[in-house]
Amino acid sequence: MKEKVNWKPGTLIYPLPAVIVSCGHTEETQNLITIAWTGTVNSNPPMCYISVRKERHSYQIIKDTGDFVINLTTEKLAKATDWCGVRSGRDYNKFKEMNLTPGKAEKVGSPIIIESPLNIECKVKDIIPLGSHDMFLAEVINIKASQDFFDEKGAFRLDKAKLIAYSHGQYYGLGKKLGKFGFSVQKPKKKKQRRNT
Repeated sequence: MKEKVNWKPGTLIYPLPAVIVSCGHTEETQNLITIAWTGTVNSNPPMCYISVRKERHSYQIIKDTGDFVINLTTEKLAKATDWCGVRSGRDYNKFKEMNLTPGKAEKVGSPIIIESPLNIECKVKDIIPLGSHDMFLAEVINIKASQDFFDEKGAFRLDKAKLIAYSHGQYYGLGKKLGKFGFSVQKPKKKKQRRNT
């Protein structure tokens, strides 16, 4: 392996989920914003975060309403994911421009994106100023999941949704599965011996 070099500090934890966050409680204020600075921070209660620049149109909407929805994105939604990140809701109705369908959330006032396989309804618990961004720390209070990705046994097959990720300025489809959680310590299954009858 070649010798390593020092590089300036930066945001190089990749890949990241590329999600579209929906916000706004009325048809006039509904907006979409693409977010890569997002993730899980706690499991009980389930909590997550998004980090948003104050100058973004969605920032004040989320601050005023206190909720938002994280919509996971797929290969089919790749163009909309990028477009919603480079265009402002001050100038466009992003739902209409990208032919996305707003749907009713169960427990928040912000809309869901019907075309997304998974909609994560979030209630803001705290806003933490960080510098370039403010972090909206939120509790997950409901999830809507598309029936298209449930198998015959009732398991949710998110691997079939063709999710996308963001890595250093590029969007990628997820690659092949390398193992499941805990595979590195799993004991090999013993083969059942057939009895001679």
